[in-house]
Amino acid sequence: MTDIEIVEAVDVEAELDRLAAQYRAASGIGVRALNLLGGKAESLLERLPAPVRDNLGDATQRALTLAMQAAQSTRSAVPDQKPWVNTAVTTAMGAAGGFGGLPTALMELPATTTVLLRAIQGVAAEHGFDPSAENVQFDCIRVFAAAGPLASDDGADLGFVSLRLTLSGGAMHKLIARVAPKLATVLGQKLAAQTVPVLGAVAGATTNYVYTSYYQQIAHVHFGLRRLAIDGDIAEDELVTKLGQRMQGRLS
Repeated sequence: MTDIEIVEAVDVEAELDRLAAQYRAASGIGVRALNLLGGKAESLLERLPAPVRDNLGDATQRALTLAMQAAQSTRSAVPDQKPWVNTAVTTAMGAAGGFGGLPTALMELPATTTVLLRAIQGVAAEHGFDPSAENVQFDCIRVFAAAGPLASDDGADLGFVSLRLTLSGGAMHKLIARVAPKLATVLGQKLAAQTVPVLGAVAGATTNYVYTSYYQQIAHVHFGLRRLAIDGDIAEDELVTKLGQRMQGRLS
């Protein structure tokens, strides 16, 4: 009798439905929580001093570059953590950073960015990708292009998935330069929430909790699509289109 290998078919449509639901859910509760603490998203940045606002883009680009180096260097010494551990760590860091207001929040920001990036790398590994591979490191940075839970595109903009750059010597720097302005707005909102009088520590803890949960879920969407493209033998661009249709309520 000949042994027949049975390969379980991938239910592409069901997986896309699951990823779309995860993307929609990523920011819902977080937006409400942050708005309660810090006001509407568009008004948060106005709370920052002008010099901070003006330098936020450059500071974010530097933080993202250092975070990638630091996150990757820790992989050989520190194992990937469960999502709740990453969230607990950044929540504690946010509370400590917010306790002293803007000065300590600015000091805390690079450390939080590093933990976020390390958490994204952990999600990549969970989906079977090697975080040390250059293209996977690109993907980890690209997850930040999804902005954050206070973004106004309600998930319809899948630029974080479809962003394309050729892998070359300066490609990572170019990618960070493209992602940094969008991320700067997100992190600026986080900093502004941490300047709320009296509630600085609470705001810092809450914003870090929300952002860590958000980016880990977005990473699952990103790398889940990558895995689905491989397992389902479907072009990733086609999957991005299908997911985009679901995000806009146009199921095909």
